[in-house]
This record gives sequence, C-alpha cells and structure tokens, in this order.
Amino acid sequence: MLERDVISWNTVIAGYLQNGDAWESISFFSAMRQQCNRIQPDRTTFAVVLKACSLLEGYEIGVQIHCLVVKMGLDFDVVTGSAVVDMYAKCKCLCDSLQFFNEMPEKNWVTWSAAIAGCVQNDEHVEGLRMFVSMQREGPAVSQSAYASVLRSCAALVSAKVGRQIHGHALKNCFGSDIVVGTAILDMYAKSDSLDDALRVFQTLPTRTLQAWNAIIVGCVRNNQGLKALELFRVMNRFGIGVDEISLSGIFSACAEAREYLQGSQAHCLAIKTCLSSDICVSNAISDMYGKCGALTEARIVFEEMNRRDAVSWNAIIAALEQNEQCEETLFCFAEMLRCGMEPDEFTYGSVLKACASLESLDFGVKVHDKIIKCGLGFESFVASALVDMYCKCGAMEEAMKLHNRMEMQTMISWNAITSGFSLQNQSEEAQKFFFKMLNLGLKPDNFTYATILDACANLVTIELGKQIHVKIIKDELQNDVFISSSLVDMYAKCGNMQDSLLMFEKMAVRDYVSWNALICGYSLHGFGAEAICMFERMQQENVRPNHATFLAVLRACGHVGLVDVGEQYFNMMTDHYKLQPQLEHYSCMVDLIGRTRGVHEAVEVISKMPFEADDIIWRTLLSACKIQGDVEVAEIAARNILNLDPEDSSAYVLLSNIYAEAGRWTDVSKLRKMMRRSRLKKEPGCSWIEVKNEMHAFLVGDKAHPRSEKIYELLDELIGEMKWIGHDLDVDPI
Repeated sequence: MLERDVISWNTVIAGYLQNGDAWESISFFSAMRQQCNRIQPDRTTFAVVLKACSLLEGYEIGVQIHCLVVKMGLDFDVVTGSAVVDMYAKCKCLCDSLQFFNEMPEKNWVTWSAAIAGCVQNDEHVEGLRMFVSMQREGPAVSQSAYASVLRSCAALVSAKVGRQIHGHALKNCFGSDIVVGTAILDMYAKSDSLDDALRVFQTLPTRTLQAWNAIIVGCVRNNQGLKALELFRVMNRFGIGVDEISLSGIFSACAEAREYLQGSQAHCLAIKTCLSSDICVSNAISDMYGKCGALTEARIVFEEMNRRDAVSWNAIIAALEQNEQCEETLFCFAEMLRCGMEPDEFTYGSVLKACASLESLDFGVKVHDKIIKCGLGFESFVASALVDMYCKCGAMEEAMKLHNRMEMQTMISWNAITSGFSLQNQSEEAQKFFFKMLNLGLKPDNFTYATILDACANLVTIELGKQIHVKIIKDELQNDVFISSSLVDMYAKCGNMQDSLLMFEKMAVRDYVSWNALICGYSLHGFGAEAICMFERMQQENVRPNHATFLAVLRACGHVGLVDVGEQYFNMMTDHYKLQPQLEHYSCMVDLIGRTRGVHEAVEVISKMPFEADDIIWRTLLSACKIQGDVEVAEIAARNILNLDPEDSSAYVLLSNIYAEAGRWTDVSKLRKMMRRSRLKKEPGCSWIEVKNEMHAFLVGDKAHPRSEKIYELLDELIGEMKWIGHDLDVDPI
C-alpha cells in the first residue's frame, strides 16, 4: 500500500489476532510505532493489542502498552480501559485489574463484564459474585458474558442456591433462551450436584450446541451417571453433532465410571477417526478408561504411543497398574517417571502409597515419604491420609499414629485408616477404643468406619457392642448401605447369632457376593452345613457369581455334614464352570473331607495331584484325619512333613502322640515326649474367651488365676454332669 492509515494498520493487527497469531499482532503493532511516527494508535488498536497480551499472558508487554495508553490520554476511555482491565486479569494480576477498574470514571457493561470475568478466572468467586451485585446496583445492563462468568462462580462454589437466583434473574432479563447463558446454567446445576435441574435446562434449550452437549455429558459423569452420559452421547451422534476434545474426554470418563470397555473401545476408534486421539487430554482419558476397565495391555499401548506426556499421563498409567493389583509394576513405573524428570503430584503419591500398602513394603514406603516431605506435600491432607494408611497396612501403627496426630486437618480417611489398621493387626480392642475417641470428638462415622468397627466386633465376638453400633447405624440412616449391611450380616454370623444374620441378609435390597459369603461362611463356621449348602445353591439361582471365599465356605460346610460327593462336585465346579483355580485352602478342605470319610490314602492322592507344594496346614489336616481313621503309617508321614517345614511345631508331636496312644504304642508316646523335652517344646495351652457385660474374659486350660475360679469350676462340673445325663461323651484323649 502506498498510503497506510490507522485503519489499515488496525486491520492487519486484528487479522493476525483473529488467526491465532498473537505474537505477530504485537510485532506488527511495534512496527507501526517504529515506521509511522505520524500515525497514532487509536482505541481500536489498543483494544486489539491488549487482547493479544491477554492471550499470551504477557504481563510485561501489557504494562508497556498500558503506559503508552496513559501517555496518549486514553486510559479513561471506556473501550481502552475495559481492555486494560481484561489484560491484567488474564495475566493473573487481579489486584492491578481491580485497582484500574475502580479508578475508571466511566464504566459500561463491557468493563463490568471484564472485571467479573477476571475475578472468576483468578478463582476469586465470592468477589465475582459481589461485583455482579454491584453491577446491578450501579445501573449497566447485565450482559451475556457477565451471566456466564457469575454462573461459573456458582459452579465452582457448588452453590445451587445462589445459582438458582441468578437463573431466575436471567429469565427475568430475557436471557432464558440465550444459548451461552443456558449452557452456563446447565453446567452450574451439573457441577452443583443438581443433575435433574441440569437435564431440565438442557431439554428447554432452543438450540443445543456442542458446548451444551459437552456440559451435560461431563455433568452426568461428575454425578456418577456414566450410563446416562453414554446414552446422551449416542443421541448426540444421531443428531450429527461433531465431537471435540472435551466431549471425547467426557465420554471416556463415562466409560471408565461405568466400566464399559466395549463402548470405550468404540469411542477410541472415533477419536482416531477424528484425528483427536493425539490430543494429550484425550490420550490421558483413553489410558485412564482402559485402566479402570481392567484392560492394562491397551492402557500401556496408549501410554507408550503418546508423543508428549504430562503428570496426568503418568498418573493414569500408575493408577491403572495399582488398581489392577500390579503393585510391583506400579513402583517400577513411578521410578521411571522420576527418571524422566517428571515431578509427581498428590495423585501420583496416592497411587504409589497404595501399592506400598498392598505389598506391605515399608522400606519403599519410607523412601516415598522422604520424597513427599522434600517436595512439600507432607501436610496435604490427601497425601497425609494415604501415608497413614500405608503405615497402618505395613504394621507400623506407632508411626501411623504420630502422622495422624500431626495432621493439620485430620480427615475421615486418616481416622478410618487407623481404625482399620488396628483391626488388620489383630488389635481389635484398640480399634474399638479409637472408634469411641472419634465419637467423643464429635466426628460422624461413614460407611467404611462402621464396616471396620463391625469387623472388630466380629473378631472379638463382642455382640452387645455390635448391637449398639447397629442402633447407631439406624439413627444415622445408613442401614440400607450395602457395604454396612454386609458387615452387619458378617458380624452377627461370626458372633454366632445366625438368626439376626439371616434377618439382616433378607432385609437387604441389593446383595453382593460379600453379603452372600458372610452368611454362607457363618453357617459353615457354626456347623450348619446343610444351611450353608442351601444358601450356596440359592446364590447360584440368583446369578450371583461365587468367588474363592464362597467355595472355601461351602467346602467346609460339606465337611461338617460329611457330603464328600457334593464337596467333590463343588470343587470341580470351581475350575469347570467358574474358571477359578483352587488355592491351598480349598485343597486343605478336600483333604479334610476325603480323609475323614473315604480314608487317608485317598487324601494323600489329592495332595500328590496338587499343582503346588503342600504347606504345613495341608499336612496338619491330613494328620488330624489320621487320628480319626487311626492310620499310624500315614500319620508318621504327615508329622515328618510338618516338622520338615517347621521343626518347632509342637502340634505335630501332640497329634502324633495321641495317635500312638490310641494304637497302644506307649513306647512311641514316651519317645515323642522325650523329643519334645529335648527340643524344649511344649504344647501351647488352649485359650477361650467370653463377653460378659461388655467386658472380655479370657481363660486357659486349667486356669485358676481368676479370682472366682472356684465358683467357675463348680459350675463347669454341673454342666459336665448335665452333658453326660443327656448322652454326650467327653473327649478324654491323652494330651
């Protein structure tokens, strides 16, 4: 051009900006200043170039341009001033933005909208709402962008109440049919846990843009309605609306939440077809989806094919490995992440600490703890709770307690971890004390807390305390929680109250395999073999898939009632029908069942066909069967194998001694006694305990330490007399 004026310069500067080249826009502005001293920038020039600074978050350049605005006397121009307010806010300098805003003598709706948007963008949501109220008081008409910004504040604050008021205000000002405002409204409801309201707003939108579809799909995922999100995505595709990174990321999250592997794979194909699979956010969502669906191979492939990886990428694959019980690989992947120079965040450490807990790897856990302290995340509540849990599961209860006590904000996760830790370490009494301490501090237990403390009651057989906790559960209206209901079934069963256990089971609206297992195990534990088998058959009729624990319980039940053929049928069913490989415990049950009924030689055949080496439990089970069958030869083989595995096992000597005694081989009995004395082994005395008025009383065989032992033994003699009178023979085998 031979002659260039400010309009031509503005056109080129704006053109670069519209095409996404903010740097070139600023460079052209600089060239304008250097080449054409006679042509001065106007309000339009400054509005465009300040917007370029906003996009680049170029604070220093923005300050220089602001100085030029002041020099040219345009700082109080409403258009230029609005651009300055917006620039400072987007450069993360909200204080400068609001200071300039307050100094402006004249403000229009653009200025107010820029200031409100700046507050929201800088996470000053309460200030954004306050400015929205001031905007209405000072008179400018509320704009589309102001509504959109302030609704985002309500979403961030999870304040559906304020959001509804703004929704009403928007309707009153004829913005109800505006697609931008409508999308912001439904997004606000979805993020404020009001999904039904969001769906209603979505249905009333006159035009549904891709942004509206994205908002409702992501909203469904946030509210754990993955299947609903998938349904909406299918409808969206039928309307021929395209997809972008947000909609694909949302749909992969929906597949992950609903564990829909097939639909996730189809969505992956769509991502490849639309050339969006290389987007890092989409790739991260795909990797996470495959991980949560248990498809580790696919998750690894997606991760390996990523051109660029961020912390989210590493977190997705590390979490996938941990969630699929590949704990050693989790730690290896974490080490690889560190070698790549990627800084872990709280989510990384959460997964890694869970892996350490599962492996009971205290040494590695301590090293991770050191790294957490160095990077300053030690007092972050999520990480601190994970550390407490790790130490508890590794048996370091003292260290766990120290960490818990040092936490600035003790979360329910850390309280639950300590309670659960005591229970896992067979310190159920400590778990109960910690639970009452929590109640005294006014903390409200959640379903995990109740499940843990009910497990502690079951371990100690403290049924009275269990009943009191049951009452509290009803008061807290948590009795319908399937997790708690299963724990109640288990607690009553382990305490021997099968009537209440069955009652709780029948009241459950939804039953999972845990509740079925609890009842079947309870029947089996207390010798109700027929009832256990009956419940197992009912479980299959209701199409609930049994697991290893279920079969263990039902095989024990078959042992109680001597149903060897039924037991063999169930044992074969594990592999033939349910593809479950029997473990040592299942073989132990079969050895016991066959050894007691058909004879110990068949039991030895079962042991010989096992795909792994027999442990001391298997041989001890066989030895017990030999006592019933009176087979000295096999008993000696079993005892020899037990002592090879554990030379200090006194039970093998005692059982074999009893078998020799029954066979009249007193010389061998004497030899065994001498061997025990020479090895300084002695039989551990049997121990029993009973709960009386919420207090546990433990006593040993022949124990006379109790202050009322004389009275106790008098009553015991009376009970023995009554047992004999009704025909029960006492076991008077030599010990």
